[in-house]
Formats: sequence, structure tokens, C-alpha cells
Amino acid sequence: MEQSLLVFITVAEKKNFTRAAEQLCMTQPAVSQYIHALERNLKTPLLERSNKFVRLNPAGQIVYHYAKEMLALDERMHGLVDDLLHTAEGPLTVGASYTFGEYILPYVISSLHQKYPRIKPAIKIGNTREILSAAAARLIDIGIIEGAAAQDGIRTIPLATDQMYIVCSPSHPLAQTPTAQIDLNRETWIIREKGSGTREATEKMFAQQQLQPTEIMEFGSTQIIKESVEAGLGIALLSFWAIRKEIEARRLYRVSVPFLPFLRTFSIIIPDSCFRTKATDLFLQELQQHPILNRPASPSQPMTKATVLTPRSPVHKPAK
Repeated sequence: MEQSLLVFITVAEKKNFTRAAEQLCMTQPAVSQYIHALERNLKTPLLERSNKFVRLNPAGQIVYHYAKEMLALDERMHGLVDDLLHTAEGPLTVGASYTFGEYILPYVISSLHQKYPRIKPAIKIGNTREILSAAAARLIDIGIIEGAAAQDGIRTIPLATDQMYIVCSPSHPLAQTPTAQIDLNRETWIIREKGSGTREATEKMFAQQQLQPTEIMEFGSTQIIKESVEAGLGIALLSFWAIRKEIEARRLYRVSVPFLPFLRTFSIIIPDSCFRTKATDLFLQELQQHPILNRPASPSQPMTKATVLTPRSPVHKPAK
């Protein structure tokens, strides 16, 4: 059946028996035999044939859809069994929101590569909403987002506490203004787009401190916000991980206000499934134990580790 489905999918996608046979390194009569056998098994024709084309009929469209799913599941099953029996290797798709993905994740991936060079990571960077959507659609094996998440089909585990600060240019008037005279409502704020974890944190800070600034600019990445703040365009609330090099180089100034740092949580998200690859478990272990999460996030306070998730082997969840 597996070979028949593969042949059927190839014919459906090539829309031609001859091209399908070439793709499969088979003869055209052999391809025809597989298609006829599948149609006999299902007791219905699946293709409309003419001298010019081959295309799916309604029954064929149903079979094509489920045949693709069945072969994908078969491939994943073999991969999981191979993971269980052999050294971890193969693809690992990691999604991360911008702050974690651009400023912390590279160190974790580098450490993972040194220990398990046969694992081949692919990284997807996006805002928190995009990474959640990718996890829900099972387009990534594991993700890290800014903030927390409550979504069906997603398992969320706190990873670490992030500290956020308001920054301005060293030449900005705020850099010389005494704390007691700072009026943040009068400043131009540069914030991230909707769906970003940094945007959500900024709006929470506005609400908590009853801030209602009238001048707000919305930019689509942390990097352009940093460059704009450094150029004197306005001020922003950003993670210390994103600004620490600029602070050390004195290209950005950390505004002194009593309610900072603003705290938020980096969270791990995993598609809720009874299976995980060995590569995913090893990355999860590396992520939770990596020394970078114990480094000081500011001169006064270390980054706080959160709950540790124990990796699990790819075993089947018992039926209820």
C-alpha cells in the first residue's frame, strides 16, 4: 500500500504517467499497475485520463490528501524509531521571538552543535504571535517566546525571567534629567508592532505606570529601534539582552526610573504531542542548562532561572 500511495501521489503531482515513471525510476506500465491496484482496492476510479492530461477526480482528491498525511506519518514514525535506537541526528526546527532568537539563542545553538554535530538546526525568527502560530501548525519542533501563552495544542513552560529597561541616546535630554523631573508622557516612544512580546511588555508597563504618551512610533524590529534611539529619535523599553553591548559601549543610556527593571518571562513552547524527537529533547536540555541563562542580566541582578522541564523520550501516550 505504501508504494501504491507514493506512485499515486507522484502521478497526481506530475499530471502525467510518463513523467511520474521517470521521477520514480520505474516503467510506465509498472506505474499503471500500481494505480490500477489502488483503484481496485478502493473500489473506485481516482483519476480522469485523456491524451493530454491526468487529473484527480473528487475521490482522487480525498485519497491524495490522506495519502500525503499517511506517508508523512510513516516517515516520522521511522525517524522516531531511528532516534530511539541510534545517535541523535537529523533536522531540528527551532522558532524564537526576536529578543531571544537574536541575542541568546545563537549561544545555545553553538553549544548544541559542539556536542551533537549531526543535529542540523533550522531557525525561524518572528514575533511572538508568529512563533505561536508556527508551533500550533507544527511547523517547528520547539519555540521560545517573550511572555507567556495560553493556546490549545501548545505546551508552555517558563524558562527564565527577562529584565527590561528604558533607554535613550546619551545626548538625549533624559540622560541629564534628574529622576524626580522625568516625565515619560512627554517623550517620543518607539515601540514594536502588534503581536510582539516586547510590544505587549511595553503596553503592560504603560498600564501599570498609567502612562499615556502622545508621540508613538511603531517599528518592526528591535535592531531598528536601537539604531533609532541611538540616533536620538526617541526612547524605548527593551530587554537588557538586546541593549547590553550598546550600554557597555555607551551608545545607549539606561534611564533611571524607580519602577525598572520591568520583568517578563521567556517561555518554552512545544506542540502538544505524545512524541518528541531525540534532537528536540537534547536541545530542550541544552536550553534549560546553558550557562548563558545564569549570566548577570544587569550589573545588580542575575537572570532568574524558572521551572525546569524534564526531557521525555519518544514513547506512546497510553490511551485513556
